[in-house]
Amino acid sequence: MAKLTLYHAAPSRSSTTHWMLEEIGEPYELHLLSLKAGDQRKPDYLAINPMGKVPALRHGDAIITEAAAICAYLADEFPRAGLNIPIGDPRRGPYLKWLFFNAVLESAIMDRHFKRAEPPPRQAMGYGDFDTTMDVLAGALTPGPYLLGDRFTAPDLLIGSQLRWTMHFKMIPERKEFLDYVGRMMDRPALKRSTAKDEELAKAPVG
Repeated sequence: MAKLTLYHAAPSRSSTTHWMLEEIGEPYELHLLSLKAGDQRKPDYLAINPMGKVPALRHGDAIITEAAAICAYLADEFPRAGLNIPIGDPRRGPYLKWLFFNAVLESAIMDRHFKRAEPPPRQAMGYGDFDTTMDVLAGALTPGPYLLGDRFTAPDLLIGSQLRWTMHFKMIPERKEFLDYVGRMMDRPALKRSTAKDEELAKAPVG
């Protein structure tokens, strides 16, 4: 039995961590949940992730939740995949910044998409404002090709997934920097493999 088990629903936010597992190249198992059937809210799964969300990753006796945490964990746990920046490397700081920026990006996008009756004051929001968030990210992708220059790392997977999904649903502007970046993500063999698997899983009954 594989030491790595991903509690997964296809398609969902856990598709990002499915892609990450394909990138690291280690054997893994998928434990499928049906979000429509409410599997994520059942007691056996709440014992794994009390938030009642996917993804969750089991690695031996360790359970990790939250997509960014899972990607960071896997990048550090399996460094031969080259997706992390190790402690002591001066690029570790920017690497961590972009890992955590994924949460900033999602908050900015979701707050804009699900509009409030009254916009909150800029200083109250952890991301400041939507336009600044978009501009900062676009600037970081110039000249590219990745957030840390010529090296693809775990933050690219997280940010790339976010941009890919939100541009598909017209939630953010299709800026050239974003389109080019997502195009590079789409060319990665690991993403092609995980996407093809998710498409098949989405057709199959869960249970």
